[in-house]
Amino acid sequence: MRNKLSWFPMLSSGPSMGTQIERKRLVLDLIIENGLLVTAASTSRADLGIKDGKIVQIGGELGDARGRIDAAGKYVLPGGIDVHTHLDAPGAGFNTADDFLTGTIAAACGGTTTIVDFCQQQRGQSLQDALAGWHRKAEGKAVVDYGFHIIVVDFNPAVEEELLSLPQQGITSFKVFMAYKGAQMVDDRTLVRTLAQARKSGALVMVHAENGDAADFLVEENLKAGNTAPKYHALSRPPRVESEATARAIALAEIAGAPVYIVHLTCIDSLEEVLAGRRRGVDVRAETCTHYLYATKEDLAREDFEGAKWVFTPPARSERDQDALWRALGEGTLQAVSSDHASWSFEKHKSLGNDDFSKIPNGAPGIEERLTMVYQGVNEGRLSINRFVELVATNPARLFGLFPEKGTIAVGSDADVVVWDPDATATIRQADLHHQVDYTLYEGKQVRGLPLTVIRRGEVIVENRQFVGKVGSGKFVKRRPYHRCSL
Repeated sequence: MRNKLSWFPMLSSGPSMGTQIERKRLVLDLIIENGLLVTAASTSRADLGIKDGKIVQIGGELGDARGRIDAAGKYVLPGGIDVHTHLDAPGAGFNTADDFLTGTIAAACGGTTTIVDFCQQQRGQSLQDALAGWHRKAEGKAVVDYGFHIIVVDFNPAVEEELLSLPQQGITSFKVFMAYKGAQMVDDRTLVRTLAQARKSGALVMVHAENGDAADFLVEENLKAGNTAPKYHALSRPPRVESEATARAIALAEIAGAPVYIVHLTCIDSLEEVLAGRRRGVDVRAETCTHYLYATKEDLAREDFEGAKWVFTPPARSERDQDALWRALGEGTLQAVSSDHASWSFEKHKSLGNDDFSKIPNGAPGIEERLTMVYQGVNEGRLSINRFVELVATNPARLFGLFPEKGTIAVGSDADVVVWDPDATATIRQADLHHQVDYTLYEGKQVRGLPLTVIRRGEVIVENRQFVGKVGSGKFVKRRPYHRCSL
């Protein structure tokens, strides 16, 4: 990694936390004072000076400012970065409940200041046309900053060439599905050739790792046997379906000489495949998602079709797998926690599978709850506060070409900041959340530690957990190519 200050040649380093821009004393836009500043690397008590959307001073004499926030007794954290969201995403004749307005308002209220959303190519469509459509979806609506991954569905020679040019446009990650036969699923030839193009262009390939043929077979077998309830979604996609595909994806990345990122990893078997790949020298990174830290396959068996709320893919596993995921987060085996926010309404969308679990739209909300629920790991001693910041902000920024402008608190970085109250308590209720879907997986959960004030590029967009920003003020962020680094 380059020294983070090298991105900002106008900056100079002063002693300790007194780093500041060499300039005449300016009136700052905002000072955050009396807080405990937390990054992935350190924790220190220092005031923060913000000017023109950037952090311009940490510590020292800050002088005058147009606004001040007293963060006494609070943490001052970098804004969260969620690199796995599905906003205004297409389903079977309908789109998700959240678009780029409601989804990013929910993200902001949860402490997230940047997202990277999935742009999906349709069959017969060029990647450029797909991206143009996603730009239209976000422009004028998003309230946090955003980037795009591209989902490759229809691979052909023209698309193969397009992959080489996307990083020049700031699209430095491609996603492929090894599951959903007849829809997004691609074959091994497409996966390995996508990996090869990513290696040439400096992109990172993200893989949904499930054996689509095996899952399809098990779904058919269950339906033939009359097994139609939501719980059979989990039983038709056992851990081996995931771990086999995880091993294959890593092997193909090894053959192509490319890095690979496994999305929403859920189980011990897949963790073992990631570790085995790393022992062979493969640059394989992996995330899990918030719901896998709290849900189990038993949730899909809830009465009155309530289990449909927990139908997401891969499915929830066992408490043993949950414990392994928490350990992997704490020890560094997993690099990030994302939301995989896919807001299918329970009443309007999930109900379509009332008599056939395979027709239940896969996915669940979580864009607003992510930071709060992962922070409970700090309360429980599973994570340090610095590791929490690393998982929800710094590592996603490093892996996806956003660092050091985002994902940390440093002079020259974007002033994306969260004032976090470690002592605030709440009961999570659907009625208090800002997404448009009609449920939360965490209804009734007692939590301690909440985002109070959220600042994006120097602008306060959330106060006391309520959105106060401007519609459409989020900006598209061009991301840099992937560089292997130590996380």
